[in-house]
Amino acid sequence: MSQHLKNVTILSSESSWIESTALDQCDQVAALPGMIHVAGMPDLHPGKGAPIGAAMTSSILYPLLVGSDIGCGIAVYPIRLKRVDPEKLAARFPDLDEPLDPDDVDEEIPSGWTTSLGTVGRGNHFVELARVETIAAPDHAARLGVEAGDMLLLVHSGSRGHGERILRTHTERHGAGPAPDPQAYLSEHDQAVRWGSLNRRLLAHRVADALGAARTEPIVDVCHNAVEIRNGHYLHRKGAAPGDGRDVLIAGTRGTRSYLVAAHAGPEAGFSVAHGAGRKMSRSDALRRGKAKHTVDELRRPRPGSVVVCGDRQLLFEEAPTAYKRIERVIDDLVTHGAATPIVTTLPVVTYKTAALSR
Repeated sequence: MSQHLKNVTILSSESSWIESTALDQCDQVAALPGMIHVAGMPDLHPGKGAPIGAAMTSSILYPLLVGSDIGCGIAVYPIRLKRVDPEKLAARFPDLDEPLDPDDVDEEIPSGWTTSLGTVGRGNHFVELARVETIAAPDHAARLGVEAGDMLLLVHSGSRGHGERILRTHTERHGAGPAPDPQAYLSEHDQAVRWGSLNRRLLAHRVADALGAARTEPIVDVCHNAVEIRNGHYLHRKGAAPGDGRDVLIAGTRGTRSYLVAAHAGPEAGFSVAHGAGRKMSRSDALRRGKAKHTVDELRRPRPGSVVVCGDRQLLFEEAPTAYKRIERVIDDLVTHGAATPIVTTLPVVTYKTAALSR
């Protein structure tokens, strides 16, 4: 385990690579007034003003440490399909870049925010039809109703412009400083968290409807960009999932497996676990290196039996599997530090990033 300032813990092994800029950001956050502890996850990488893949406990609430995509998370929905033909299913995916008509939503919309409702967003967000590959914890998987070969719908999205507006309003007045009225921020924050969960539900419903499958309830829906009050302090998570007794989907890449884990992280880990593989290249580096190494067709079919729906060629290169760390290394570090136990692994079949060009 690497150690920096006395109140910084990095949950990684000596063989794990973490960019020095991300480690520096952890130290910078640890030096903020009121900061008690910073836990860096094994998927730690640099972010805008604060590290991504970190759980940060403070006596002071800092909105920047949550970021703009408040409520972003990953939900997992069982889905039953008569036939699984990746090419045909990819062609049937709905256009998740086009927002829903609010009148078509039969649930209360938090804050009445309807912009981008039911859309996935860009960056590393995705909706993925995945197949359960291996079962590592049979009893736990059985409690979740999951068996090898089952199909699952993984939905990674957040509060879209809702959370961005909340952070922008704060930073325009207070920069990177603390929230002058924590309760006022938390009220808006909690609405954005609920909005993100609703958005994931709407995305899952849109895909199930388009594929002719029944709508189901999620077996996992965990937010990894949020703040909670814990033991009288503010526990900020940016790219870190709650790890105290929750089941969490830790996403790999669109060409590799993902892991559903039982999380049991303690105070050293900020009661948190990783949320994904974590970038090892900036978007500009991934674009430059990817164009020299991959073709568009390769990135749209990153492994046998899988299809990536993405009409944005630049995003394909930015989100190439090679731009990310090895998910197995991230999981091994969490297991080594006693923070998580694998339940099942999944492999991508169809991943939606943006609408296909032909639409």
